[in-house]
Parts: sequence; C-alpha cells; structure tokens
Amino acid sequence: MTQDLSLHHRRRSPTRDELAGIPWLALLQPEERERAVAALLVGDAMSGDYVCRVGRPVTYWFGVVEGLLKMSNDHADGSTMTFAGLPPGGWFGEGTAVKREPYRYNVQALRASTVAGLPIDTFHWLLDHSIGFNRFVMHQLNERLGQFIAAREIDRLSNPNVRVARSLAALFNPVLYPGVGEVLRITQQELAYLVGLSRQRVNEALAVLEAQDAIRVEYGGLRVLELDALRSGFFRRGGEQP
Repeated sequence: MTQDLSLHHRRRSPTRDELAGIPWLALLQPEERERAVAALLVGDAMSGDYVCRVGRPVTYWFGVVEGLLKMSNDHADGSTMTFAGLPPGGWFGEGTAVKREPYRYNVQALRASTVAGLPIDTFHWLLDHSIGFNRFVMHQLNERLGQFIAAREIDRLSNPNVRVARSLAALFNPVLYPGVGEVLRITQQELAYLVGLSRQRVNEALAVLEAQDAIRVEYGGLRVLELDALRSGFFRRGGEQP
C-alpha cells in the first residue's frame, strides 16, 4: 500500500472481521459500500515499516485495523516531532487525500500492525456520491485540527506527568479512534516513543496517574478511569499539576 516494497507486497483483501472494524462503512448506502469493499486492501506492516513517507504521492487513504502507528516529522536538526499516535479504528491523511498532495509527514508502525487502504480514486468517488462519507470525513478533519493544536501544546509542556496524561487522552478520542474503547493496548516503550520521554520517566508518570485513579495499568495496556482528568492535566491534591 506504499512505495515500500516490503509492505506493498503484503497487500491482500480484508477479512470479514477486518471490514467490521472499519467505522465509516456502516454509513454508506449499499451501492457505495459495495464499491468501497471491492476496492479496499489491507497490508500487514512489521514494526518499523513506513506506511507513508514525506514527499511521496498519495495513493491511498489509510486506517489502522490492528496495531499502533506513529505520525511524525523530522526537523533539520535531527529531532523528531510526533503529531499523533494512531491506534485501532483510526483513519488518517484525509486532508492529504482531499488535496491529492504529497505527504508532509511520516507514518511508521511501532509494532506489527494491520493497515487498511482505500484507493485515492475511490476515496474521491465517495466524496462525490456519499453524504454519509462526507460527514465522516468532515468530522475527521475537525477533530484532527483539534488534535494537532493539542499536539503542539503537549510538545511544549515541561511537566512530564501532564505531558503523558494529555498524550494518553489524545489516544482515547472516541471520534478519531473508535476501536480503542476503554483499554488501549500499548507498552511503556511505545508510549515513550509517542510522548518523547524516556521509558523510565513514562513509567513514573503512569504511577502518578494510577495513584490519582485516572488510569489503571493492566496486562498489555492501560484502562482509562477519568478521561477528563487526563485531558485537563489537573489531578486531586497530592498529584502534580502544571
């Protein structure tokens, strides 16, 4: 699904269960859904595979069926700015797809992931013919704008605990990532990559958030107990505040 041959050669048709996890298919009329399903492909990305690269032409609109991706860009000084983590259920790059412009960001798999791709011509056909699809894309664009503004704010936070809290809250956005639910399957190292902190510092921040009953660390992931507390970054007395 990209110019990267290793991933490109792992394309296949989606299974019934994979199709059931694509949120916008349910919004289509029968003819629209039939066309979309016939065009959809999925690829099995290995950890480190690139789904999108800066400067490459857009060929698909992508979504995460399973796994975890990172959307980021590299600065001239060698540093990396992470725009978003992309958990299951998340579709991304709609702005690039609408404008048919080259990618301005990299998207890379942080673990073995299943990624769905809707060909760009089918994407535009649905924009031209489907009210339900248009509404979905419009909501995506609106939520994405808020997400990127929040990402800029998070990048400037000096308090690591608040930085981790706000980053976690972004991953539990029910509009952008309906496949996450209340439990996010993520390791501390993966979260460290997304937040831009060391694994040890992320572990310390998670301990603070758990002590504040904002999250619960479970085997293989995190359960959110107080999403509003994560979004605000303010906790009960005894927890650090910005």
